[in-house]
Amino acid sequence: MKHLAPFRGAWICAEEFAHLAPLDLFHPEHAPFTEPLHDEALKNFHIRVRKRFDRAELGNFSALTLRISADDYYKLYVNGEFVGQGPAPGYFFAYYYNEYEIARLIREGENEIEVRVFYQGLINRVWNSGDLRQGMIADLLADGRPVLWTGPDWEYARERCRTGMRTTGYLTNFLEDVDSRIPPDPWRPCCVKEADYTFHPDPAVPVTVSERRPVLFERRGSGFFADFGQEITGTLRIRARGRDGSRLVIRCGEECSPDGSVRWKMRCNCDYEEFWTLAEGENLLDQYDYKAFRYVELIPEGEIELLDFSAAVRHHPFPVGAASLSGGPVLEQVFTICKNGVKYGSQESFLDCPSREKGQYTGDLTITGSSHLLLTADPTLLRRAIDAQVQSLRIAPGMLAVAPGSFMQEIADYSLQFPLSVKRYYDYTGDRDFLAKMIGPCREVLRYFARYARPDGLLEQVDGKWNLVDWPANLRDGYDFPLEKPVGPGCHNVINAFYTGCVQTVEELERELGLCPEPRAAALRDAFNRAFFRPDLGRYVDCETSSHSAIHSNCLPAFYGLIPEGYEKAVGDYLAGRGMACGVYMAYFLLKGLCRLGREADAYALITSTGENSWYNMVREGGTTCFEAWGAEKKWNTSLCHPWASAPIAVLIEDLAGLRPEKPGRGFAFSPRFPKEAGHLRMTVPTPEGEKILEI
Repeated sequence: MKHLAPFRGAWICAEEFAHLAPLDLFHPEHAPFTEPLHDEALKNFHIRVRKRFDRAELGNFSALTLRISADDYYKLYVNGEFVGQGPAPGYFFAYYYNEYEIARLIREGENEIEVRVFYQGLINRVWNSGDLRQGMIADLLADGRPVLWTGPDWEYARERCRTGMRTTGYLTNFLEDVDSRIPPDPWRPCCVKEADYTFHPDPAVPVTVSERRPVLFERRGSGFFADFGQEITGTLRIRARGRDGSRLVIRCGEECSPDGSVRWKMRCNCDYEEFWTLAEGENLLDQYDYKAFRYVELIPEGEIELLDFSAAVRHHPFPVGAASLSGGPVLEQVFTICKNGVKYGSQESFLDCPSREKGQYTGDLTITGSSHLLLTADPTLLRRAIDAQVQSLRIAPGMLAVAPGSFMQEIADYSLQFPLSVKRYYDYTGDRDFLAKMIGPCREVLRYFARYARPDGLLEQVDGKWNLVDWPANLRDGYDFPLEKPVGPGCHNVINAFYTGCVQTVEELERELGLCPEPRAAALRDAFNRAFFRPDLGRYVDCETSSHSAIHSNCLPAFYGLIPEGYEKAVGDYLAGRGMACGVYMAYFLLKGLCRLGREADAYALITSTGENSWYNMVREGGTTCFEAWGAEKKWNTSLCHPWASAPIAVLIEDLAGLRPEKPGRGFAFSPRFPKEAGHLRMTVPTPEGEKILEI
């Protein structure tokens, strides 16, 4: 048997996959590619794997650790008790695993490890699936010594009760139509496969899973209505008694329709309607794959008695002592919806949304990674996300926009933000070894974009990746440059602002390591200003041939400190006067840019605005997590949990409260710059040095 470090065990799988070669799905987005055929019968594939053993086989131990991974996903039980789930999505050449301490669950006599393994088989942003890599691997370690490991003596049984093949979102989920009358297949020995995984040297932190019951659960007509009080991310667990063949219709949604029913045909392109067919007697439905929802409607068809109803809520560990704020109702509500959005949008990865896509977009990471780190003082998820970006360089020069994942997408704006995440991680942790490893990938990104440089250094027609500017397109403030895919000829502001800032940030990181970079940033900044700054207007234009000034063309030079000396006030006045003429993503750079210009009062006014384009508008529309856009109707497929809208968190903590490390990784202290009109404010923020409290 082939062993995969750090495992003693072998990769085991179902017989259907044992002799299948992996499909190669990796390619640059615009490269010619023919998607290989995938057997439909092997999609939405669920198995149960078990190993029974006697306590005496383990010998004496003080600690008993179960090390485990699976493709695409597992849920682990020991003697019937849920232990954990995972792994984090990853590329097969940098795969993740988890470890659990299970000594408390082991009893005298016979014990059983059971793993519910799911292979989805779809090409999407969630997992690196659709490649025919299926199965699992595990070791049981007694005080670090392997005593039990996966091999042909483990058994599996295929589950066939999940009968539906309907998908939702962007091929994101299989809807869980379940027929409890269909038993699993008989148990049979697992197959051992010569797998090609390379695992990370360290285990990944798994998500936290907790039970939650609705704040409102009532009968409505012949059915039931549940409200969990706020948007959550998770699965449903329902116990019911019924007659053979009776059916329960389950509808979930982020909001309700005007008639009070659950809006299960969600505006974010997810149709959350599923069907559970019961066997005679008592039945349990324990859903597998998570959704984003607040409301649930249960509609019995036939004779059904509902016995129990709850949700298993999941997210990356989120401490009770996460950052908190009090300072007036508007500010508090804005902070809360942003905090909730980050909490429920941070799973094994930083998700753009936990509904429609469930993908880790590298541009969203700039914002969500900042928010999560500042709320929790936990850098582990940010480091994992940075690792994924670096790993994607193996697939696409200049990085993928979704990493990891089997959906190939490239966005130039996002790749150019990579050094910002590296710098944030380093500033917060002081980890010089990690920074040294990241300089190579930073330089590789710059080398990719340098192919588009003209003689003055500015980039022209970056057609190898999507030029995004902002999203949705109707929130680009009339940006005057054609952004079709691939982008046409010409030199425009936003890509060059990101590029100039990228060069500037990389040079800063190189100097931090004592390296001597070739000085390019100053000359590039001068070329940028010659091309796009109009002294007569006192602001930047969108491209060399335009006189139009979008807010996007001005907030990025403010964010990166590119504005010519003496014109800071003019650009600041323009930005403050434009308000939120951009999307929630670009709002991060706008607020940060205003603060860099010393316009904290203007940033605070935008954070606490109650206008149409404001965070408070999300509250006004009933949001409990921050939205994908300023309002539910501002985008054709708005998700109501989208942590890229969490910009106020970083701005409030770093810029207005002034919590920053004096040196990388140490010396965290507040230097508040709150405007006088903010009134009384109290903020509590965790740091690696302990909790910091600001009161003004």
